[in-house]
Amino acid sequence: MKVIGISGLANALPFKKAIYAGLDEREYRIVQGMDAAAALLIDGELVAAAEEERFTGKKHTGDFPVRAIQYCLKYAGLSPGEIDEIAHGFNYAPYRDLYLNDSVSASLYESVLSRGALLEQVRCHLPGFPEERVFAVGHHLAHAASAAYTSGWNECMVVVNDAMGEVESLSVYDFHDGELERTCSIGANDSIGILYSLVTLHLGFDFNSDEYKIMGLAPYGDSARFRPFFEQAVELRDDGTFRIPILKLNRSRDERETYIATRAYLDEHLIPRRLPADPVTSAHQDVAAALQECLEKVVLHVCGHFAEKTGLRRIALAGGVALNCTANGMLMHSGLFEEVYVQPVAGDDGVALGAALYRASLAGEVINRRMPAPLFGPCYSDSEIEIALQSFGHRIKWRRFDSFAATCANAAQLIADGRVIAWDRGRMEYGPRALGNRSILADPGRPEMRDRINAMVKKREAFRPFAPACTLEQAPRWFDVAESEQHPYMISVVNVRPDARTLLPAITHVNGSARLQTVSVNDNPDFHALLVAVGETTGRQMVLNTSFNVKGQPIVNAPHEAIETFLGTGIEFLFLENYHVTRSVA
Repeated sequence: MKVIGISGLANALPFKKAIYAGLDEREYRIVQGMDAAAALLIDGELVAAAEEERFTGKKHTGDFPVRAIQYCLKYAGLSPGEIDEIAHGFNYAPYRDLYLNDSVSASLYESVLSRGALLEQVRCHLPGFPEERVFAVGHHLAHAASAAYTSGWNECMVVVNDAMGEVESLSVYDFHDGELERTCSIGANDSIGILYSLVTLHLGFDFNSDEYKIMGLAPYGDSARFRPFFEQAVELRDDGTFRIPILKLNRSRDERETYIATRAYLDEHLIPRRLPADPVTSAHQDVAAALQECLEKVVLHVCGHFAEKTGLRRIALAGGVALNCTANGMLMHSGLFEEVYVQPVAGDDGVALGAALYRASLAGEVINRRMPAPLFGPCYSDSEIEIALQSFGHRIKWRRFDSFAATCANAAQLIADGRVIAWDRGRMEYGPRALGNRSILADPGRPEMRDRINAMVKKREAFRPFAPACTLEQAPRWFDVAESEQHPYMISVVNVRPDARTLLPAITHVNGSARLQTVSVNDNPDFHALLVAVGETTGRQMVLNTSFNVKGQPIVNAPHEAIETFLGTGIEFLFLENYHVTRSVA
């Protein structure tokens, strides 16, 4: 069975811009259906997956993922007619009547949310594909499937926590013997994900995009200052659920569209909203700290209650809130569970995978094994790389190493010498993290490196930490993790060992933590080999690893994009497979 899963709502953003003209650009991000992607399952196994943004350059786009679909088909050598099913990670049909109360909502349903709107996109981009083979899968069910069926477990609790999927914001499932049973659902009117995003917007960052910045800002603040506000705002209940009354202040459809009343409440009772160009003050740091603490309390409350109720000692997480690395680390060290698995493509791009997995599970075809590092995107041949190199003429110089070992040795020496390199090798990552195949790398032992990389390429806020990538074998030497404890997805925070913090200034956050990525020879042998080579020159099988892109740009995909990005930044050297690229001297 061959199934393509897709995510995104193609017309959601254009519809909002047409109906609500004149909003602040950041307010248009208060919308469902971003992060369109496609994932291809063959006989229950994931063989290819990618976000549409990587092909169009439109970050977080919700457009129908036709280019991502084309990539998946090309990788597998298939035509659209050979696909058995297309599965979409939204299903609004059960809520159709809710949208018929007024003309705007009805128009939203028909042009954006309905099966008819989906089929129109399929007809446009995949003409001739049989409509009866297009299926809708509930958003949270798709998220849950993406976690359960890639956990490698036969039994676990699954918690889906995001801003909103159709009408839900948090769902709890029991997973037994290949079946998902929902045991709890919390509606979008009590969404901790929406509250987190609204405060993100209030602090001058982007809704549904910059929440990770708040996570990075929080350790600089004092949570006690605004703790009373969030304790009052979020009511924890004895049944393991919670309520957020301030989200219900928005009475009309127009108010709910941008949460006008809730945001006014934040202005009056929290602090005045910050504009993006305003400086970040201690008050903003303190709000971030209190918000992050509130989120962690909610996660512990829900997960702890249902762990006690079910007796399950394994938990799998998905949904956008599961990308909060600090909360994940807290849960892992809470003692509530023996094992915690966070599906690495936990955001809405991951429901493409989940929708496909759910449909395959109905046919009994899912092969449930733990997801490796999610390297399921495109890779490029030497001939494709050379065509791209030659297209830049005299702007660059390049040479090809005779072996991968020579490539690693050269790159490792440059890193040891304090140089910043771009490393583009193998299949592109599926998901939000660059895990060593589309990465910018540097020595984590140099205190100036964070500022240098920000100045030369990332152009991002100084408070945001960079992450370390370390071999699985050496991780316990530098971080507070057990032998062979794996963190392959860069999706959880651990503590840097106290005696190592001064040795690793470029990746140690202000609170002594780091967003660790462990690299094993089984998951990514090439990146592991590079880290080993770095260890031979620095004594540490570790690099500072950040995504190969500039601010506002998706992670690079094709060789031409890699070279163009390299030339437009201060990155000193580029490695494209075994090709070493430098700038020509004028």
